[in-house]
Amino acid sequence: MPSEPSRPLRADAARNSEKILRAARELYAERGSDVPLEEIARRAGVGIATLYRRFPDKAILVRTALEQTFTEEVLPVLERALEDEDPRRGLAAVLESTMRLNARDYNMMAAARDFGSLTAEAGTRFFEALAPLIERGQRTGVIRDDIVLDDLRRIMAMLLSVLWTMDPREDGWQRYVVLVLDALSPEGASPLPPAVPLYKRRPGG
Repeated sequence: MPSEPSRPLRADAARNSEKILRAARELYAERGSDVPLEEIARRAGVGIATLYRRFPDKAILVRTALEQTFTEEVLPVLERALEDEDPRRGLAAVLESTMRLNARDYNMMAAARDFGSLTAEAGTRFFEALAPLIERGQRTGVIRDDIVLDDLRRIMAMLLSVLWTMDPREDGWQRYVVLVLDALSPEGASPLPPAVPLYKRRPGG
């Protein structure tokens, strides 16, 4: 027997969820993972029971807040990049915007790591949206043709790790975006060894 489709939230419930997510994004960005859920509820102007009904634990709250940030701030950049007639310029805009966002939300990302809200699936939407841009850049000869999508996943992880080595409020990460863009250029590129699939950690391993 097919399950019933999930019912849409009532208008007041939807507004409360939105207020909770906004408050969570603000407080986690300001202070990181130590913010109590009660304080998030207070800033949102809702009761703690209302918060728990929508977000039973911090991991779910942070994951949903990150999804909201992606939808509102990352997807529009990806869409504009796909429309850019220069794929390399579009890729540069995506990398710069993603790094700037993660630098701004440094504490939020730390909270996501603390709560286990970052999973292997967390970046799937990002890289699925990025793939057509890379393919177009390869077809037009502005991105080296031996790059595969798993390379981009690792390169993005390396770029993001730069933020943990400096004051995220500074723009020092821009140096490494330029280095990565140069490395992705076909001009003067050395042949690459074979690509290795992403390692999938076994449960409990």
